[in-house]
Formats: sequence, structure tokens, C-alpha cells
Amino acid sequence: MSKIIALGTAVPKHKHNQADILQFMQQVYAMDAVENRKLKFLYNMSGIASRYSPIPDYSHQMPEWKFYPNNEALYPFPSLELRMQWYQQHAAPLSVEAIRNCAEGIIHTNQITHLITVSCTGMSAPGLDLQVMDLLDLPKQTYRTSLNFMGCYAAIHALKLADAICKTDTAARVMIVCTELCTLHFQKEPTPDNIASTLLFGDGSAAVLVTHDSFPLKGLHLKGFYSEVVPKGKQDMAWELSSTGFLMTLSGYIPDLIEEDFNQLVQRALQQADINKEAINQWCIHPGGKRIVETIQKSLGLKPDDLRASYKVLQEFGNMSSPTLMFVLKELMHQQQEGAVFAAAFGPGLTMETFTAIYE
Repeated sequence: MSKIIALGTAVPKHKHNQADILQFMQQVYAMDAVENRKLKFLYNMSGIASRYSPIPDYSHQMPEWKFYPNNEALYPFPSLELRMQWYQQHAAPLSVEAIRNCAEGIIHTNQITHLITVSCTGMSAPGLDLQVMDLLDLPKQTYRTSLNFMGCYAAIHALKLADAICKTDTAARVMIVCTELCTLHFQKEPTPDNIASTLLFGDGSAAVLVTHDSFPLKGLHLKGFYSEVVPKGKQDMAWELSSTGFLMTLSGYIPDLIEEDFNQLVQRALQQADINKEAINQWCIHPGGKRIVETIQKSLGLKPDDLRASYKVLQEFGNMSSPTLMFVLKELMHQQQEGAVFAAAFGPGLTMETFTAIYE
């Protein structure tokens, strides 16, 4: 078996209160009074207090904008090229900050044998993996791989890969880093999908150190993985490229689809891991949105306190896509509560990925 030894996180320097982001959106969407009230209601009900971004504009007045043009029409609207320039500038340093936070006091970064980078908000070749290797001065023979464009569940997919590596190489020190800059992809047309995206998503990075069980520290032992695709939700969650950035489809039916299938999914996952639901001490659920967390809470018959870490991460950071679940897991691991953990995340497909683990 393998285990998670440590987690580290990092966020961009600009913290934006949800109320300030709302003002920015109301200004550039140029809605009438009725639509503005509806938008304000959605923001107030989001369960999000703040989010982070490398872009300062969301909390500043128009003359101080650095990324967007200084006019309400946002003309010329930022191109995909400009967004990728900002990604190249900010993603790697943020990743390195998260990795150093993760490795501190555990291993020296030059002891990392495998590097797995995860991102769906920027791509290039040479990519994030080589940038991180360069900034950390990792050995040139470091094993590296990248998981791209998988969305919010990608951290679990990375853990699957790390688990397989550590089971075959007891000396492996696998560093996963999930880094997303979702706020680079704001779209100015006030469609339901665009409004949902700008309401929910923030930026961040999470790093996870995975080793073989023989590593001489306590950790979260990865016991099993289970995933399913819900084909009828294929069109309800999607992530596509365009000339003005990446476009998110985020249907309001997603919570209903999750509620319909999630409890049975959990039962099948626990059966495969040979763990009873009653044995789960901690629930690590991706906070894709407040309604999604509430739906899962209802579906599983949990109390709000059982998902306290998910609600907290959503409130403080919003949905950061792939790093978000690891932010929740870090909250849970700080408690050092021995016992079983069940984790789940959702993404395009509609894909539902889970893992079970034991902290000891």
C-alpha cells in the first residue's frame, strides 16, 4: 500500500471578497435592476466569502485594472494568448510554493523522485512540469507526468497514479501538485453557464506527498479507488477551449444527477474497499458548490458538521477545481483523527471519482 504523508497549499496574492467580485460582475455585465438583484441573491446564497486570483482587477476600480481593458465593454477582450501568458507567469511559482509548504520538515525537495502536475486551466509545451522542475532544481532524471484538462476530480486520478508507483517502488517519493487559475477565464456574456462559473471559481494550488507504507511517518493509507461515469450528465458539465479563454458548461441539473446516483455509488465504492459506511470517521467531499454539498449531505444522511471541512474550504476559497479536494483533505488531516476517510469529487463526463483511506 501507499500513504499520503503531507499536504501543502498556496493561493495567489490577491484576495477578493465575494461582495467585491459581485460589484465587478454587475459593472461589466451591464444588467438591468431586476437582473442585478437576481445576481446579488445568487452571490449571497453561494456560501462563498472570498476567493483568490493573480488578477487584481476584481476588487479594484476600472482605472486600476491590470488584466482587463479600462472600459465597461472590456474591449479588446483578453485573448487566449494573453490568458496563457498570465498562466505561464503565475502557475509555476504558485506550484513551487505549495510543494515547499508540503515538503517542509518532511523531505528535501531534491529527494522527490516523481513529479505529477495536474491542471486544466493552462497548457503549453514545455509545460508546468518542466517549469516546476527548473524552479526547484530537481534532478534531470526525475520521473514526471502531467494530467491535463480532467477538471475537479483530477487530484484523485493523480493519487491513483502515485499509488501504483509507490506499490512497485518502495523508495519512491511522489509529489503531486494540482494548480488551477480558473479566474483567468472570465467570459463577459451573462449566460447561465458564465454566471455560474464567475460565481463559484477561484484559484489555488495543492501539493501532496505520497510514499510507500514503509516510510517512517504516520499518514493516510490509500486503501482503494472507485469511479463511475454518469453518461446522462455528459452535456451538463464540460470544459472547452475558445479564442477568448476556456468555456465552462455547468448545468443547474448537476446536483440532481449527483443526488440520484451518489448514495449507490458510495455503497459500491465501500463494498469494493471492504469498509462499512458506519466505519467512516471523516467525509472528504469536493465542494463544487453549496447546493452540491447540501445534496450529498442529504443523500448520505449526514449532518452539516460531517461536511464542515468542505463548507469551510468553499467559504474561504470557492471552487478551485482540482486542488479543492486536497484543501479539504488537509483540513481533515490537521485533526489527526485515526480511522477511515471517504473522499469524492466530480468533473466533466459527468465523472465521479472516489477513494477510501485509513489514517494511522
